[in-house]
Amino acid sequence: MHALAPTESHLRPGRAGSARLAFERSGSRTVVRTALAHSPLRLLTPRNHGHAAWAYTSSFGGGLVDGDHLALEVDVASGATAFLSTQGANRVYRSPRGCRSDLTARVEEGALLAVVPDPTVCFTGARYAQTLDVRLAAGASLVLADVVTSGRDASGERWAFAHYTSALRVRVGERALVDERWLLDPTHGPLAERLGRFNAMASVLLVGPVLASAREALAAHVSALPVSSRAAIIPSASPLGTEGLLLRAAAVSVEELLCTTRQWLSFLPPLLGDDPWARRV
Repeated sequence: MHALAPTESHLRPGRAGSARLAFERSGSRTVVRTALAHSPLRLLTPRNHGHAAWAYTSSFGGGLVDGDHLALEVDVASGATAFLSTQGANRVYRSPRGCRSDLTARVEEGALLAVVPDPTVCFTGARYAQTLDVRLAAGASLVLADVVTSGRDASGERWAFAHYTSALRVRVGERALVDERWLLDPTHGPLAERLGRFNAMASVLLVGPVLASAREALAAHVSALPVSSRAAIIPSASPLGTEGLLLRAAAVSVEELLCTTRQWLSFLPPLLGDDPWARRV
């Protein structure tokens, strides 16, 4: 993301928050070995009825303000299963200098990491950059979802932020599986005009042997959907060799897009042994 990130003047220190999470297998369950956070980052590790360990991130103040830079490191040991989400939407307030969030994760052989945060909502004048960098050992698996919305549409703020960039890098062993960058910037043309009727976009990535059957079913499902130029949701499915699947969707309704992504991830609760969304509906 270095080529697309805001300039250094936009990344002067505001609130610098860092955190580290480490998960390991203990008997038939996964436990949180390390959960260390520095303000404004917070970590919550609630109990659940499954064999996986869950962790949620949040930030003091309810969102990112000008100059914030958050960094989270995650380690998932061999054979462990971890679910990582957020306590609420990732709100990015007006930020002339910019805000940044970086996630670095390492997943060992036979482990599964699911990263499924709530949507990113950039307010008018927000400048935001994020990096998602995951290294998978051979035999490791990853579920990663990322949703960005048009902003506070109900308040008349629609694609009104100043800059949004997102970099996704996933390596399996020493081989790059995904290395991509998104950039939304009105200097390249008014965002509301360029994005038309759509108010949210989603990416869902599935990698690794544990997810082979889910990838096959989802690729077949999305490929079989009828094509309509005025559909409320327009999805796509891109196989990444034999190891991965990248799903995309653009939607008119944020709520409908979230419902669709949850349907795509309906295979996940059985892999965790409990449903992380059951208490949020």
